[in-house]
Amino acid sequence: MHQVELKKLLERTQVVAKSVGAFIRKERQHFDVKNVEHKGFNDLVSYVDKEAERQIVEQLAEILPEAGFITEEGTNTTRSEKYNWVIDPLDGTTNFVHGLPIFSVSIALMDGEEVILGVVYEINLHECFYAIKGGGAYCNETPIRVSSAPDLAASLIATGFPYYNFELIDKYLATLKSLMQSTHGLRRFGSAAVDLAYLASGRIEGFFEYNLNSYDVAAGSLIVQEAGGKVTDFSGGKNFIFGREILATNSTIHEEFFTELNRIWSA
Repeated sequence: MHQVELKKLLERTQVVAKSVGAFIRKERQHFDVKNVEHKGFNDLVSYVDKEAERQIVEQLAEILPEAGFITEEGTNTTRSEKYNWVIDPLDGTTNFVHGLPIFSVSIALMDGEEVILGVVYEINLHECFYAIKGGGAYCNETPIRVSSAPDLAASLIATGFPYYNFELIDKYLATLKSLMQSTHGLRRFGSAAVDLAYLASGRIEGFFEYNLNSYDVAAGSLIVQEAGGKVTDFSGGKNFIFGREILATNSTIHEEFFTELNRIWSA
């Protein structure tokens, strides 16, 4: 797909993300926790997630009819051999349910195995982060760039706590202990898409998490890379979209962060 086509597609995708974000924001004003369902242990969903996804799928299907879908709530599971939208309609559902104002809409477009477009719309601050492959990264039309912090000692790190698969919790807690003693601190915002967007805009220097799905990280990982950051899996490879683990940094701290992570996780 040519850059001109991608740019037009990006503009329309932003409109979709913002319109659905407005729906989610409105629903939050009178949301009742009684409407929450459980997909699994600590895995929450509501009619807001489902309706938001339905709206996104419906609108994107009109924009790019030949594309398939990878969706969190299963609204459309038709895959295409070439283009596939990867959608998280409400990343940060637990925050949303409890009224904590950090949740987002995440939409990515993949061409085969490569993410070529990403939009993360943080609903409460009206911040739309976006990128296309080779086109740089932006927030609300302003170019963004990762932080220039040189090492872990000068870095603020974000993560996501495991909430249903606790088999690796000892290694995870050991990593937290190490980072608490070697960085500016740790943050847990509750939306992986927002974590990656904040990394891309230089607000934090690193992010790591395991047990994530493709729709949690597809859009944000592209935005980080287009902002000058580096993204790998815990082994230093490229299987971070579907491999259920991700290490993202401002690039300059990546080797140091990876070395420490690998020391703990390979033990």
